[in-house]
Amino acid sequence: MTTLTKRNRRVEAPAEQNEGRRDPDDDEEEEDTDSKSLRLTLMEEVLLLGIKDKEGYTSFWNDSISSGLRSCMMVELTLRGRIHLEPQSTRRRKLLDRRVLVKSSAPTGDVLLDEVLKIMKDTEPAENVGNWIELLTGETWNPLKMHFQIRNVRERLAKNLVEKGVLRTEKQNFLLFDMTTHPVTDGNEKTRLVERLQESLLERWTNDSRRMNHRMLALIVLAHMADVLDNALLGLPDERYDSAFSRSRSLLDADPDTESAKVTTMAEEMIWAVLAAFNKS
Repeated sequence: MTTLTKRNRRVEAPAEQNEGRRDPDDDEEEEDTDSKSLRLTLMEEVLLLGIKDKEGYTSFWNDSISSGLRSCMMVELTLRGRIHLEPQSTRRRKLLDRRVLVKSSAPTGDVLLDEVLKIMKDTEPAENVGNWIELLTGETWNPLKMHFQIRNVRERLAKNLVEKGVLRTEKQNFLLFDMTTHPVTDGNEKTRLVERLQESLLERWTNDSRRMNHRMLALIVLAHMADVLDNALLGLPDERYDSAFSRSRSLLDADPDTESAKVTTMAEEMIWAVLAAFNKS
């Protein structure tokens, strides 16, 4: 039986984080899991939503999941208190005009996140959110910045999920080649994830993004960016699907700059910033 592993943020955070203003994001807890759930990263959750249960791979037609997973890294690092958008100036700037700054370079314990954090820490001048997503995905024509690309993300995340017992490893033959696949196990972790996402758009819907749990708001936005959100809603009856779809669209169609002006935490700013980057692409 799997058990919830909670992250103790006060142990993780270095001393300099406690100086000055205290960020509410530092105390953000995972409210959307129960005692039977694992603590997965946003990258792992989005990949899990995209993987076909029995086949064990993502859709060959999904060309958004790569940038979606890199966007997950940006939000996850913000939720963990490692990065944030530069402060707003007197003359309010758009989200994509603000650079991403490193708040703390302390290791997160996740190899992928630490790799991204090191790249950001060593990069001058700092880039904005949209540029970082493109650089981490490898979508740049600048040969001097090709080394920013984070490679084999899906394979590395799948390996993490295998180690956590959420996926298993198999070999499948596709006529001309063999392919390693990762079907979903019978541990029900994906089922619980889908149920939490559905509940957030149905029974637990607040009609106000500021009242939503930050990780769930992020998951909805990031699953949309990775083109896997509909995978979590398809099993619903028609009436409930229409309701959940309509509510998700009300979030995704909102103006990110307008919404970010209402928020009080760095995490919310970053969530709206990645959506702004997606809308612009």
